[in-house]
Formats: sequence, structure tokens, C-alpha cells
Amino acid sequence: MLRPLLISLGAVAILYVLFIVALVLAGRRTAAREVATLLPNLALLFKDLLRDSRVPRRSKALLLVGIAWIASPIDLIPEFIPVLGPLDDVVVAVVALRYLRRRLGSDALRERWRGTPGGFALVARVTGG
Repeated sequence: MLRPLLISLGAVAILYVLFIVALVLAGRRTAAREVATLLPNLALLFKDLLRDSRVPRRSKALLLVGIAWIASPIDLIPEFIPVLGPLDDVVVAVVALRYLRRRLGSDALRERWRGTPGGFALVARVTGG
């Protein structure tokens, strides 16, 4: 059970790095930097939202379910399938972020965002904010 998870994580990590390298080679260094820091910044955003007493319990519960789904080795689409593998995780993350943006407002998310303004703009664009 652990081996498929490690293979999946490795495949996703390799695809992620290749995408960043492709952006750099295409001369899009700013975009590459934003993509490279997106996942760590999202993790920090989720952590900050979970710790914030102003965030309603229902929103925290949804966030925990989303984190558990993303971290779970059981997926609708296996992670080792290139491009499509991580798709269900991305959909869950986007749905959770859209809900949180509607519930808390874009300003509340921006207040907790630790990344660049360009990175937040990408998150806002994906969540419809």
C-alpha cells in the first residue's frame, strides 16, 4: 500500500518540477516562481484558516475533509496516471477554496495569504474571486 503512494507522489513531483522547468525555459520566470510556491502557500493558508477563531466550524470541517481527501492514497483517479491522476485532488481543493471564499470573502483569504500578490491572483482567478 505504501509503495503505490510513494510512486504516485514521485510521479506528481516529477511532473510538477517539469512544468516549472518548462515555464523557466519558456522565459516565464515569474509564472514559474508563482507555481513553485503555490503548494506551500496553499498549505500555509489552510493551516492559518484552521487556526483562526474567526473561521466558522463548518468551514474548518470542510477544510479538514479537503485536506484528508488530498492526503489520502485512495483516489477516484489513481495518482500514477499522468495529468489526470492529481485532477480529483485539484477539484477538491478548488471546491473547498471556492466555498471558503464565498463564506469568508476574498479579503479574508488575502489577509491570510503569505505568497506573492500574483500567486493570490491565481488562487482568486481559480476560485472565481
